[in-house]
Amino acid sequence: MALRKSLLVLGLTVSAVTVTPAWASGDMSVATFLAKADSLKAKGLGAIGSPDIKLLYGEAQAAGAEYKAKIEADRKAGREPHSCPPSKAKMDSNAFLSHLRSYPAAVRPKTTITTAMFDVMKKRYPCP
Repeated sequence: MALRKSLLVLGLTVSAVTVTPAWASGDMSVATFLAKADSLKAKGLGAIGSPDIKLLYGEAQAAGAEYKAKIEADRKAGREPHSCPPSKAKMDSNAFLSHLRSYPAAVRPKTTITTAMFDVMKKRYPCP
């Protein structure tokens, strides 16, 4: 438990999306993302400084940025939004990883992190 907190592999904050590195796209598959996250977890403290930490964080941030942009575009255009999160919606890494693990193994290689972000937000924050 303490290891998860110390690594901060996937600190996600949908409402406070920061500048995303240019190499991060949110297009990584759920299968790849989980494999890298599990590998980092297995390394324990040895994972600190691994480039995969930044890679996974960047992928999650890129997916969050795309989600936030879509919600804003829908609101500005007067369209029904994809989902209705509160203004300060947050999701910790455990919740996001749990959602990723909910995809069947056969679907994980075909599902992007961005798609997974949209799915979890729709599930957590459906519009009334």
